[in-house]
Formats: sequence, structure tokens, C-alpha cells
Amino acid sequence: MTPYVERRSRLMLSALLIFSVSFLSHVACNAASPLAQAPADATNGALAPAPRDKNIAINFTRMLEMRHVSRQKIDESISTRSFELYLKAIDPTKCYFTKQDVDEFAAAYATTMALSAKKGDVSPGFVMYNRFLQRVDERCATAQALLEANNFDFTKDETFVRDKTKLDFPANDEEAADRMRKRIKFEILSFEAEERDKQKEAKENGDENKQAASDRPDDPVSRLKRRYSTLQKRLRQTVNDDVLELYLTAIANAYDPHSTYMSPKSYENFMIQIGLNLEGIGATLQWDDGYTIVKRIVKGSPAEKQGELQVEDKIVGVAQGEDGPMEDVVDMRLTDVVDKIRGKGGTVVRLEVVSQDGKKKEISIVREKVDLEDSAAQSAIFEVYKLNDGSVKIVDPKDEKAAEERPAEYASILKIGVVDLPSFYLDMKAKNSSEGRSCSSDMRAILEDFNKQNVDACVVDLRYNGGGSLPEAVMLTGLFIKTGAVVQTKPSEFGDRPRALTDPDPGIVWSKPLVVMTSRLSASASEIFAGAIRDYGRGLIVGDETTHGKGSVQSMTELASALFGNLLGSQAANLGEMKITIQGYYFPSGVSPQLQGVKSDIVLPSFTSVLEDVAESDLDYPLTFKAVEPASYPKFTLAAPAIIEAVSEKSKARVAKSKDFQEEIEKITLYKESKLRKEPPLNREKYFEELDKLNANKEETDKLEDIVNGDSGVVRDYYLDEVLFMSRDYYEAIQTINAN
Repeated sequence: MTPYVERRSRLMLSALLIFSVSFLSHVACNAASPLAQAPADATNGALAPAPRDKNIAINFTRMLEMRHVSRQKIDESISTRSFELYLKAIDPTKCYFTKQDVDEFAAAYATTMALSAKKGDVSPGFVMYNRFLQRVDERCATAQALLEANNFDFTKDETFVRDKTKLDFPANDEEAADRMRKRIKFEILSFEAEERDKQKEAKENGDENKQAASDRPDDPVSRLKRRYSTLQKRLRQTVNDDVLELYLTAIANAYDPHSTYMSPKSYENFMIQIGLNLEGIGATLQWDDGYTIVKRIVKGSPAEKQGELQVEDKIVGVAQGEDGPMEDVVDMRLTDVVDKIRGKGGTVVRLEVVSQDGKKKEISIVREKVDLEDSAAQSAIFEVYKLNDGSVKIVDPKDEKAAEERPAEYASILKIGVVDLPSFYLDMKAKNSSEGRSCSSDMRAILEDFNKQNVDACVVDLRYNGGGSLPEAVMLTGLFIKTGAVVQTKPSEFGDRPRALTDPDPGIVWSKPLVVMTSRLSASASEIFAGAIRDYGRGLIVGDETTHGKGSVQSMTELASALFGNLLGSQAANLGEMKITIQGYYFPSGVSPQLQGVKSDIVLPSFTSVLEDVAESDLDYPLTFKAVEPASYPKFTLAAPAIIEAVSEKSKARVAKSKDFQEEIEKITLYKESKLRKEPPLNREKYFEELDKLNANKEETDKLEDIVNGDSGVVRDYYLDEVLFMSRDYYEAIQTINAN
């Protein structure tokens, strides 16, 4: 997988999906029918369905038919979609399978894949995956031979086709080998560009003598040899649950992009993410060419307290307890390494790590409960001064140097509070709401503090919030309104009449001006909150032209509970979980955000507005929902057209004069140009010439990766400054226009 694809995959994975939890019980015992005309290697692969997979498949597919909002029955059409999606999930770059493989699979499975799963037969998924592993071995052997010969010609004018929509599967092994040759040339040039960037950064930091890639002393060819070797090893560590999850999710995705099957391990990770706590050492890890790399250390975690583990350290060994044997984890898949490092609070884990300077050391850390504070709501208060000459100055009171520069004389001052909300989190394992962590309780505490500190306006940043809990979206909206419908849902099991979810608390915590920041990465619960604020006229929506466009609700169900009720007790999660889209949701006005999102009142230039493959409309087989009747809800006068127009005109004038925003607009233009060029040149001179011209988006992409990896919080930059200026204008416009 290329760095570009990996980066985009991480961005997509960053979007949490809205859900509500329900538990169903249903037992199915249909026998699986034999599969006709299966490919020859149907039983020769290393991976095969487990006995339990039959019941999992039967009940998962049955629940899809019963519970999915579309009420679509599994048929040839769903099977055809499933086949296409499973093929894409296994070999998205179309560089492993040949056309002959695909034709063979299509003849056997294309119109029967989901129908077979409905009968409990999941063997097609394992047959295809085993063939994939075989092809990986063959392609990697080709790659190693090419790298060993190392006679690549970088003066030849040829291109690497990066756009998979323009590719078919290679006709034969010869074409696959040539495609691998071009891929390797592209990867070598990418490594050279990466090294060039590191050297440039070292020079800019006044550290020219430092080897920029001290943690990677290998040349690109050596690095690629290791990459393809570790790729084989990693894929050979695939287990039954991995294949079953891919396979059943492909069938679910034939209904819509958000219905999935989660293996027990995937569900455990999901619950940690949504609940913001785990037991372990508190480090975010990433797999890179066979190594487990420390990418972030959580504030207040055991790893931070112990102090020796550093970002970019390579974890090469893990041992349990004070004297347990050290186990080599190089080339081990990331999920297995994580399992070995996590553990019960109070126990010891020992890590063997290699630091960036190449030194090896052993670190002993006592595990404990880790609260993922960096993924929770965080806030800051800024002072926005209007000077006597009419100019505006922003001061961060927590910045000692900036605070010293407070204006001695000024016409007026406003306090503006900013809240960064990364997700709509909720500790679902808590026994009751008072014990568990939730975004609405954290937000309530922040707003109450804003009130105590006489803050004049509040900004809620949802730009990188992919959603989360539906009840939390309702509760959080209720902090800003007294009463009324927050969102409407239309469950298919209750017919066509929508049901309004209303604010349960008649009180209001924050009654002053509100500004909501959004982007195309704001999805689901974020859209519920922003949409309700917009419908009510309760505040100002600013950011990208529109949000992600996800208007569906998913239900989580334990498959073991569906099969056996409560008979299995603590073993209930061992069959995994199903997440099924059961409802569409609609704003109080009756309009669904599905595919169209929430439109901003004021649009600001932003790199996120042009990112590819991040909106709901970019996904495979998205649903469509028609509008429903409006609900009953009161209207505020805080976002009247005259107010929006007054704020917008001042913002446009500032943006036009802003060097930073003009550079952002230029980067957006260059990014669009780079995306039109789907085939980068493999001529070294032309590659770097084009890279210098079109790689203007790297800084922004790196910033997005930091956010995806958890570096959240209120960060002041030119964009936030403009929103703070805008918030002051908004406060003044409300006072002036509403007074008249």
C-alpha cells in the first residue's frame, strides 16, 4: 500500500460512526448449502472457516434483512455488490490478483456470495483470501528479484497509474510484474522525496550535520526489500476472524457503507475509543515496515510518568512481569503487539526499544487505567480587544509572553471561549450515567466555567469530529436550547412516521452567542448538533461549504446475544458484534443531511474542503433519504440573515487581506491540479519538478495526520484567529441588529 493510500485510509478511519445500542435475540439453524464450481484451491489454503462461522453468518445476514433500514432482501444484486466490495477490500490497488483470478472467482461467486453466507457458507471469502496470499508471495518474490537486480531506469519517460478506477487487474503474471516494477520505481522516488524533506527540515532547524533519517540508515532499495519481506510476514499472520470480518463487512457494505461486522478484537478497540479509557501504558502505536513505532504518548499516562519511552522509539520486544522472557515483536502485526502491551492495571510490562540514535534499552512500566484526555473536550479562553484605532488584538491569557502584551488602552474587550470536541464520546460500560465519562457532561462543566469567568461568546470546534453517540448529540444540543426537537429518526420497523428526539432538560446552560466550526470531516453526530443549531437559528455555522453528509443511525448488537440471549454470560462477546444501519435521521426542519451535509452560514478557505474520498457521497452505495415533515421547535433570532450578512462581509474583507488565507487558497488550487494528475512521472527529473510544484498540500496533510493520531486540543493559528474575529463581529451584530 502506498503512503498516499495509507494516509487516506487513516483519515477515513478517523470518522467514528453514530450508533445506539440495542440487544436482540434470535436463533437460526439453517444448514449451509454446498458451493458449486468452487475454484480449485478451495480447501488447500492455510485459512478456513471455523465451526462457529456458520451461525455467525446465518444470523448476521438474517439481521441485515430484518433490521436494515432498507428492508432489502439478500438476492443476486446484493451478492454482486458483495463480491465487488470484497475484491476491493482485499486487493484495492489491483496489483496482486490477475484478470484470470477475478474471472474465476466471478464465475463461482459473483451472483451467489451473499446468498451463500445467508445459508452459513462463508468459504468463498476464505478461498479468495488464500489465493490472495498466494499472489502476495508471488508478487513479493518478483519485487525482491527486481530490487536485487536494481537496474531501474529513472531517465525513461513512463508513469505510475495511481488512480485505481483507471486500472483493470493485470491480464497475466508478466503484466503484474511490469506493474510491480513501476510501483517500486514510484516508491523509490517517494523515499527519496521523504529523505529530501527531512534534510531540508534539519537544515531549517540549524542541524545540518544531523542525519535526517538516523532511524532509517538504509537506502531506498534496502528499505523496500524489508518492506516487501515484512508485508509477506504480516499478511501470513492473518487469522480466521480477520477474514470473516472483511467478508461479512463486504456483504453489509452492499447495503450501505456503515453496516459492518466487528470481530471481538475490533469491538474491544471500538469500545476503548468511544469510552476514552483503557488499561495499559498510554502510547499510540503505528506499524511501519515491520516495526511497531511509538507515535504519541498520552498525557498523564503510565508511559509519560515513567518517562523513558519516547515518540519514534521502535518497540522490538515485549515481556510480561518483572522476570518474564522477552518476546521478539519485529514483523509481528500491530494488533498482536498491542495485545501484549495492554493488560490489567497494576501489572508490569517490559519493553525492549530502539531509540532514534540506534541505542537499545529495556523499559519497565506498571500498567494502569488510562483516561484518553487528549481525545476528550478541551477548552481555552481568549481575550479579544478592540483598540482605540478600530483594530483588533487577540491575547491568550495562558501564554505568559502574550499576556504581558495586553493593550494598556482599548475601546472594549470580549472574552471568547473555544471548545475542541474530537468526538461524541460515551462510556458505554459504565453502570450508570453518573459513573461514566461523556462529552455532554464534560461540555456542561466547560460551559459552566465559561459562565463563571464571564465569557461573552462560545466557539465549538467540530472540524475533525466524526461523530459518536446519538444520545450524546441530543444531550449536548440541549445545553444550548431550552426545549424542542433536536433530531428526528425514522425507524423502518415503525413505518414511515418520524420520531422526534427532544431535549430532555428544560434548562439552558449557555444562552450567549454560539459559533460552530465544521468541515467535510464533521460527520454524523456532529451534523446532528450543527444542523439543530442551524435550524433553531441558535448560532453561526462557519467552515467548509458543507459537512460530511452522513444521515444514518447504526445499532450495535452482540451476535451471541442474538443467538442465545443471556445463556452465554461473559462469553457473549466471543462471536463479535454487528453494526447495522437501522434508521435515517433528519433535522428538526425535516431535511436529512444524507449526502448533502450541513451548509455553513459563512465559508472559510480550507484544505479539508477539497480532500478526496472523505464525504459520504464518495463512498460505495450510500443511502438516500427523502425529507419528512418538520417537527415542532422554537426559533431564535441569533442567526437572522442580516446578522449573517454583517459578519460575512467583515470576514471576507479580512480573508482577502490575509497572507495566510491567500496562501491557503493557492495550496487548494495546486492540490486540485495535483489530483487531476493521477499518473505521476517515473522520470526522476520530471518527478521532482512536478513534486516541487504540486506538493503544496504536504503541510496541511501532515496537520490532518497529527489530528487523526490524537494531537487534538485548541490550537491557535490564522484560521482560529479569523473565527475569533468573526465571533466578536457576531456578538456586536447581535447587539446592534436585534436592538433595532
